[in-house]
Amino acid sequence: MRILTLLVLSVALLVAACSSSDEPSEFREITFMAGFKPQANLPFVAAYVAQEKGYFAEQGLDVRIRHSTGEHLKLLLSGDVDITTANADSVLKRRSSPDVPIRAIALFGQSGQAAYVALESEGIRTPKDWEGKIFGYKTSLPAEYLAVVRAAGVDRSKIDEVKVGFDPRILTEGRVDILAVFKSNEPDTIRKLGFPVTVFNPEDYGVPTLGLTYIVQESTIAEDADMVERFLKATMKGFGFAVENEEETLDIVLRFAPNEDRDHQRFMLREELRNAESAVTEQGGLGAMTDEQWKELYDHLIEFEALANPFDYRTAYDDQFLGRIYDDAELSWP
Repeated sequence: MRILTLLVLSVALLVAACSSSDEPSEFREITFMAGFKPQANLPFVAAYVAQEKGYFAEQGLDVRIRHSTGEHLKLLLSGDVDITTANADSVLKRRSSPDVPIRAIALFGQSGQAAYVALESEGIRTPKDWEGKIFGYKTSLPAEYLAVVRAAGVDRSKIDEVKVGFDPRILTEGRVDILAVFKSNEPDTIRKLGFPVTVFNPEDYGVPTLGLTYIVQESTIAEDADMVERFLKATMKGFGFAVENEEETLDIVLRFAPNEDRDHQRFMLREELRNAESAVTEQGGLGAMTDEQWKELYDHLIEFEALANPFDYRTAYDDQFLGRIYDDAELSWP
């Protein structure tokens, strides 16, 4: 958190560019699609805070925040949604199809969402211990898993790999020994069921990973760049607020997710903030991303045949907005 505490200073677009004593004469209506349900994923949090603290209003935006079980990309491409979220590897996978013109405009997860867990009681301490065990994955075999297996010298032929869906109880019930999870919430969910877990993070084995992003259509960048920039000014201000104000941020999250457990949301928020810091954000500010990060992830996905077609990975992201916002900002925080 040390880097992030320093990084809030770089969000002073927040004073110079976000705040104004003059109320906008007109508000632009836009729709932001978050994840399948309200919770403390950082891209959602940034928008929740921007809504509740008036940062969208400062930018002349009237933002409708929606959630969906899985129609994000369809709704974005149809124009029903203006901005949504996607994992960085999903952005590259979608861009590898020529008819999916999307770009990431901010990167929240400086490391990826994926991890693998085993029950502590089973004594599985290293990936080599996966041999002779059952590995459960959600929908398709993760490229990160294949990379960890290779990096750790694991004999994959000795692992039984099974598709198991999204219920983590399959681990606690003993039907699998190792489970692919979303690390910001599922390890805590399993622990709350009474089962301590050992967590394996792909990046700890040298695997390039990136997490959640904001995405827009290419046509939006070309035709409505001002809206995109104003949205990012507001949400990066919300991001910065979340760094410094945990309890009030959790209060805001629970207004959107009143049935969620506060302690679990706290775990999520802290994990997401921890994964949101890197040397890249220390240099470039909250939400920053680099060509090197995207190239490493692209090369990794190509190597493990996770993309439909090779393509120019540079078409998958656009960092002009954050660069311009931070270049124009004064280094102060209200």
